[in-house]
Amino acid sequence: EEDSVSQFIYLQKKKKETQLMQKALEAKEEAFRERMKVITHQWRDLHAKEAQLKTYMEKSGMILKENDKMRIQALKKASKERETKMQKESELLKAKRELEALRKKHQKLCNRVQKYSIFVKYMEDVVKISQFEEIQEVIWRYEMLLRRQKDLLQSQQGHKEISEQAKVLLDQYKAEKEAEILQYENELVQLQQRFDQAQSDIHLWETCWADIQDMTAKKTLELQTIKMAIFNLSQ
Repeated sequence: EEDSVSQFIYLQKKKKETQLMQKALEAKEEAFRERMKVITHQWRDLHAKEAQLKTYMEKSGMILKENDKMRIQALKKASKERETKMQKESELLKAKRELEALRKKHQKLCNRVQKYSIFVKYMEDVVKISQFEEIQEVIWRYEMLLRRQKDLLQSQQGHKEISEQAKVLLDQYKAEKEAEILQYENELVQLQQRFDQAQSDIHLWETCWADIQDMTAKKTLELQTIKMAIFNLSQ
């Protein structure tokens, strides 16, 4: 249905173009007829002037021989008139080609209009079975739906961009936190190593303390023995 409506819109545009081309073709044809009238009149004048010039040349042969300046001017004039004639013929040929091109384009547009005329009947049937009263209302409704679809797509694109930006920020935040966690884990490993070292030192100092206590007990026993010996000697 969207393709059909699009083709119908395209058909309406082509109809307008065909009407404009028809008007332009008619204007071209009118201008071409006017130009042909002018060229025909100029052609007759040119032939008349050539005849007059020939008569004048025949009657004034002796004068033309004596007056080279006038002869040269007459030749220049004739040459200019021939150039004008050639230019008019070139313009006439160009106008014919333009007219032929316009006719071909007009025929092509007419064929295209004939090809897509089936969609006019389709749109008329759509209007009959719908709530719309005219084909133009269907077109307006279709164009409005297209604009809404475009706005919706733009809105979805905007949400998608915002979501992608949020995802990028979330990834950055995760990366920062993972770096912090890795740093804390490294610090924890170092603290664990220090704790293990402290545990090892405690065991070493406990062994040393036990040795000191044993040595102290021995020294105390030895001191008591010495005291008893001194006391016995004193007795």
